[in-house]
Parts: sequence; structure tokens; C-alpha cells
Amino acid sequence: MIHCSIVELLIYCFIVNILDKKYLQLNDFDAYKISFALSNYIWNVVIKWDYFARDTVGKQFVRAADSVSANIAEGFGRYTKKDKINFYRYSYGSIKESLDWNQKAKTRNLITEEQHSCILNMLRGLPRLVNQLIQYTNLKLKK
Repeated sequence: MIHCSIVELLIYCFIVNILDKKYLQLNDFDAYKISFALSNYIWNVVIKWDYFARDTVGKQFVRAADSVSANIAEGFGRYTKKDKINFYRYSYGSIKESLDWNQKAKTRNLITEEQHSCILNMLRGLPRLVNQLIQYTNLKLKK
């Protein structure tokens, strides 16, 4: 037989209500989803290069691309508006670095024109998405 007091029942209902509530998730942000997909695309391109190309350009290219989504994720996990925005701005810098490595990879014939264009198009759209994330954070958080 289950015995439950009114207080226990109210606490249970409160907890269930909290768990059912939809909270904003990292994957709700296009800046994160696109940058995560892009970093995996770049990984799959670079992993096929010879040792020298991977060790020089490849490692830097992958790290820069990985940093875009990683900094968005870290910012999302921070508590204050200032901390969040700081990491989102780091992400913006990693976008610029990735653009540089993409151009170097093309110039050194490490990627095809199609790969270069694909990466370039994704990278070009990210600054606007990161800026939207910053604006959203400024609008929704008080401190």
C-alpha cells in the first residue's frame, strides 16, 4: 500500500512539472549545429591527407574549426552574460582562423575546389549566427 501525504504529493507534482518544462538546449542554436557539422566535415577531409600535410596545416585547421563549436558550447555552459559573450567572441576569432586555414589548404592543393567552396560557404554564414547568439544573450540575460 502506498502512503502519500499532501505535501509529498505537491512536491512530486512540482518536480514532474519542472522535468516536463522545455529548456533551451545547445543544439537549439544554428551557430552550434553548423559549426559542429563543419568541424566534422573538415576532420573527414584532413584525415585523408599525408602525414606532413596533416601535421602542419591539418592539425591547425582541425583545431581552429573545432574551437568554433567548442567555444560556443563553453559559453553556453557559463552562468553570466559577460562570460557567455566572451566565449562566443572567441568562437568568432576561430571562424576567422578557419577561413585562413581553408585558403591555405586550397593554395597548397590539399583540398578540392568543391571542398574549399563548401567550407567557405559554411564559414561565411557563421559570423552572423554567432552575432545573433550574442544579441540573444544580451537580450535574454540580465547579468
